[in-house]
Amino acid sequence: MSLFRRRAVGRLGVLVPVLCAAVVAPGTASAASPTLLYASPTGSGSTCTVSAPCDLAGIQTKVQGLVSGMTADIDVYLRGGTYRLAQAFTLGPSDSGQNGHRVVYAAYPGEKPVLNGAKKITGFSLYDSAKNIYRAAIPAGTQSRQLFVDGVRAQRARGPLNPGGFTLSGSSFTTSDTSYASFTNTSSVEVAYDKDWKHMRCPLAGITVPSGGGSSLNVDSACFVNNNTSVVNRGFPFNGAGLPKLDGLTWVENAYQLLDEQGEFYLDTAANYLYYKPRTGQDLSTADVELPVLDKLVDAGGTPGHLTPVNDNDSHATYTGAWSTSTGRNFGDLRDDVHVTSTNGDSVSYTFTGTGLDVLSEVNSDEGGIDVYVDGTRTQSVSATGSTRLAQQVIASVNGLTKGQHTVKLVKTSGSFMVIDGFTVIPDTVAPVHDITFRGLTFAYATWMLPSTVGYLDNQAGVLWDAITQAPLRIPAAVQIHRGANITLTDSEITHTGGNGVDLADGTQNTSVTGNYIHDTSGGGVYAGEVDDYYLTDTARMTTGDTISQNWIEHVALDYRDAVGIWGGYTRNLTIANNDIGHTPYSGISLGWGWGYASPCSMQSAQGLSICRHGTIYAGGNQILNNHVHDVMNVLHDGGPIYTNGGQGNGGGTVTSVVSGNLLEVTNHTNQVIYHDEGSSYWDTHDNVVRLGPGNWVGMWTPTIHDNYIHDNYADRSNWASKATNTTVVQSTIVSGGAWPAAAQAIIAAAGPTAAYRPMTGLIDDDDTAIAYTGTWSANGYRGLGDLHDNVHAASVDGATATLTFTGTGVSVIGEKYSDQGQIEVLIDGASQGRFDTTSTTRQVRQAVYSTSGLTPGSHTIQVIKRSGTWATVDGFEVTGTHNDTNASIAYNGSWRLFANRSLGDYQDDVHASTVNGDSVTVAFLGTGIDVITETNTDEGLIAVSLDGASQGAVNANATSRHAQQTVYTVSGLTAGRHTLTLTKNSGAYLVIDRFDVR
Repeated sequence: MSLFRRRAVGRLGVLVPVLCAAVVAPGTASAASPTLLYASPTGSGSTCTVSAPCDLAGIQTKVQGLVSGMTADIDVYLRGGTYRLAQAFTLGPSDSGQNGHRVVYAAYPGEKPVLNGAKKITGFSLYDSAKNIYRAAIPAGTQSRQLFVDGVRAQRARGPLNPGGFTLSGSSFTTSDTSYASFTNTSSVEVAYDKDWKHMRCPLAGITVPSGGGSSLNVDSACFVNNNTSVVNRGFPFNGAGLPKLDGLTWVENAYQLLDEQGEFYLDTAANYLYYKPRTGQDLSTADVELPVLDKLVDAGGTPGHLTPVNDNDSHATYTGAWSTSTGRNFGDLRDDVHVTSTNGDSVSYTFTGTGLDVLSEVNSDEGGIDVYVDGTRTQSVSATGSTRLAQQVIASVNGLTKGQHTVKLVKTSGSFMVIDGFTVIPDTVAPVHDITFRGLTFAYATWMLPSTVGYLDNQAGVLWDAITQAPLRIPAAVQIHRGANITLTDSEITHTGGNGVDLADGTQNTSVTGNYIHDTSGGGVYAGEVDDYYLTDTARMTTGDTISQNWIEHVALDYRDAVGIWGGYTRNLTIANNDIGHTPYSGISLGWGWGYASPCSMQSAQGLSICRHGTIYAGGNQILNNHVHDVMNVLHDGGPIYTNGGQGNGGGTVTSVVSGNLLEVTNHTNQVIYHDEGSSYWDTHDNVVRLGPGNWVGMWTPTIHDNYIHDNYADRSNWASKATNTTVVQSTIVSGGAWPAAAQAIIAAAGPTAAYRPMTGLIDDDDTAIAYTGTWSANGYRGLGDLHDNVHAASVDGATATLTFTGTGVSVIGEKYSDQGQIEVLIDGASQGRFDTTSTTRQVRQAVYSTSGLTPGSHTIQVIKRSGTWATVDGFEVTGTHNDTNASIAYNGSWRLFANRSLGDYQDDVHASTVNGDSVTVAFLGTGIDVITETNTDEGLIAVSLDGASQGAVNANATSRHAQQTVYTVSGLTAGRHTLTLTKNSGAYLVIDRFDVR
């Protein structure tokens, strides 16, 4: 943290508080003097200094030699460039911080290190001139499902969406179209299908010609069965009722013959060639073509790994006495069976190698006492007696044994029955990977090959099933953390992945994913928790205390469209706060699992279930706070911006989890905006704003949902639905025409990342919380027409307004021109600028329908009013924004001081200044250009400039006399999007920062 010292007088002429900066520049000593190490993509040094950096392997060896004696942090600075990984950067307990200190992997200031899991492909030549298809050889054995060209995701070759003319016959899709029969490498072709909440995929066994002609797409039989039967539907707590089936086609994928659109590719793994049809303007002789081959880029894991119970009939279990087996009980047992005895003195022994064992049984009124022996010594007596039958309960837990072979024996001592349901072996001590920070890094280019062989067997929200073991299966993440503790991932970018972005798995605790930009993923954004550890009573193995906050998560689930922005399974005290989540095919936030498993049998019966599978889960104390969730549910159905599943709390009758302060808008295919689904319980849902989109503002459809309190919310619709038990719903404050009361406006303003995590912006999407819409507006996403972020707002009633207040000198209205558009009127600071015609005979998207510049630097308000036509469309605003040196998003690194009230012509009469060479300032901005505006003077010198990690040389702020508000660096024409600018002091007495103008 920054500390204030006594005021000092500097050359800049005013009394100011002196700040002790929290961040120490590389090579600069501090009171805590961290150990400094350096890495570079080509490093080979053994000392890991700034002049002789190590590669990642050398860094890891060096860190492992230093951690045991840590007296301060170890700061590893990664120099800019591409770290092309042969395997995931794997970290464990021996790589962890010790003695209360951390190992920090950080980007060197102003540089962009990229951990890259791809092969760079070169050597393209024109293969088919008629179709403009190029080809390049790839190394034998190379496999991938993704390709990226100049940082843009290529589309795996596929046919049209929702093709007509197919009939399902057995496990084959038949059509009169004969073209499919000419496809080559037919076993690599896939069919994909979106239905309800599921995305399904299967490879083909082949393509044949039916007796009547045409084509028969013969789906791999095992995959077809697994996507069409109950083999993967085990019921509570693994999944609920209902199973959308693979009985249609959304598209056919991965054949050379489908390579007919710009930006498509086909990878022939049999002949080892990559085929690509370039986009307009792409030159494959110079393009950066990245073919991902790794499924993970970072794999940080502790012990033990993933723990899965084995059934009561496991071969390591020995039953002594009059035991019998009971199957098909339908009480929620593991594998729906148990071993049972009614004779006191009967025993079960389980021999294992490890450090502990959980024994799963049931609790019921007819069960009784049990003695527990460890390696022949009685260590405890337990009871399985309970007033209500509960399945899969841990009746005995043995922990902390010396790693080795042990035998745990349970002996029946009382009660009518003793029941054994399963065993969970703890093979090793609980030793998490811990106290590691990743800061300012880029993780890019990963793939995931499993769907190519077994298909994609979806349950829900990117959680899959292994059809053979009937166990849950998770999509791997680019940044994978298993059994972690006190891990921090911050200020980083995760992009271009073939799976999820980040995964906090296997009991990861007290870990933070904060301030990251996660986008362009095939799977979801951030996942936390598991779906098969619901039974845990040992808090050391639970997922607990994690935080997912201040992240920008967009355009995720691009391949596996059931995945979500942020997902949590069984978690305790998870905080999901101040995130911006948008542009997704399915839900924004999905938290919880288990459906009605934790709900009493009376509620399951009221739901219409003929059997009761009932047990307990450890989830509770979770919070979903102040998020902005928008433009979601663009493809699938039966989800929502915020979706919850299963219970929260242990049934003690208290509210344990919270949904509050969230702005939920621009929803599609949504039956409930706040969707408390089956089994959701003990939620306090309040002070949320719901606007723009279909569906009930809150929905709870069945009696297994219970004991929730829904109150003090705001919505632009009055409809809600609840069949929940013991639940109070207080109608929202209903708002029409965008006339939100002050309390709702405060929620809107506070939703999403806070100021320090918002990039300076010159490009404002129509979903931005800064835009106020009044009148009748609708919003549409996934239009596929080239809109900014592929979404727009549109008004159909004259007089509707869109208003933006900004600080800057110019603004453009980005909209659409088309035959159904009309006139808009534009007001600047309340003064009409006239009416502007947006009609056109052809559709033109992302058009500047109004622009102005040269405004006085400061706060201005622009208002767009629909005046005529069927529609008025707002796609966003381009602002020349003026940002003072005190902007919260500016990161000052080193010994900076704020000088206010100088009366020297500074913007807003203040500047930041540093006297130390190597000190730097970094700004993230959203737009196409930026100006650095500061003073020039005799005591100022050279400033090194880095843009997106690439050096731009140095600029000179030296002048013969003082000049305020001078432009010392400018750049324009950047690709519209996120960029990072870093300025570093190289010479002179001072580096002064006054303001940044972003376009």
